[in-house]
Amino acid sequence: MSQEPSKPNHEDVEHEKAEHADEDVASAFVRETEVVEEAVEDGRKVRRRGIYLLPNLFTTSALFSGFFAVVAGINGDFTAASVAIFIAMVLDGLDGRVARMTNTQSAFGAEYDSLSDMLSFGVAPGLVAFTWILQDIGKTGWVVAFLYVACAALRLARFNVQLGSVDKKWFIGLPSPSAAAFVAASVWTFHSFDAEAFGFKLLMLLVVAAAGVLMVSNIRYYSFKDIDLKGPVPFVVLLAIVLGFVVISVEPSVMLLLLFGAYVASGPVMAVMRKMRRPPASD
Repeated sequence: MSQEPSKPNHEDVEHEKAEHADEDVASAFVRETEVVEEAVEDGRKVRRRGIYLLPNLFTTSALFSGFFAVVAGINGDFTAASVAIFIAMVLDGLDGRVARMTNTQSAFGAEYDSLSDMLSFGVAPGLVAFTWILQDIGKTGWVVAFLYVACAALRLARFNVQLGSVDKKWFIGLPSPSAAAFVAASVWTFHSFDAEAFGFKLLMLLVVAAAGVLMVSNIRYYSFKDIDLKGPVPFVVLLAIVLGFVVISVEPSVMLLLLFGAYVASGPVMAVMRKMRRPPASD
């Protein structure tokens, strides 16, 4: 005796409809929030959906380090804040290299990297320097801190506009990661030695102001981009790198301050030397 097929339960039908509705809403949300950008592949334009995970993962990590530096600075942990800025600097250098090595460059990644740099190398160093010592100087302190942040924003905007139109061997103006490292190393060093006298306050004011102004200057800085990391090098180069790590580990804050202080000074020094070597104009 054959059995008639059972009729679906009304509650099951409603539940199935609700599940389909949720799936439609989720699909619509994904479509609306999806990143779509045009790229040139094999000489023709293609529309590409989604983002590359690996390089943006490094950028997100750098963004987190910059945010951590801000929080640590507000909480008075200036050593941790300075270290976080250096970690953000390392991660920022890796995301671009990873993108080039894996051929995963994108316009989205470039914009995301700039926004991450603004927090990590603009807002974070300025805020850390202000909360540690510049706030003791009053209005001048926060004006100089804002000057640094504004110059970092202008530096990043100019860099994005000039990308591809300048010699890759040189940076025009002090790179924002190096400026941030100089400020962070100064905070780390002076704070470690409890250097809070009025003279150090003025020195920190000068450091932050100089770093900001140099970022938007037309002074050229060596970019190190023409160094071939894939080619063979003499054994002594590797030995020098190992010795460099050993020296830095002895007193990290002081060594990093000397290292980045030398790089910051290299731009104006080389500019003066080039001007002195220039033959005088004939009458």
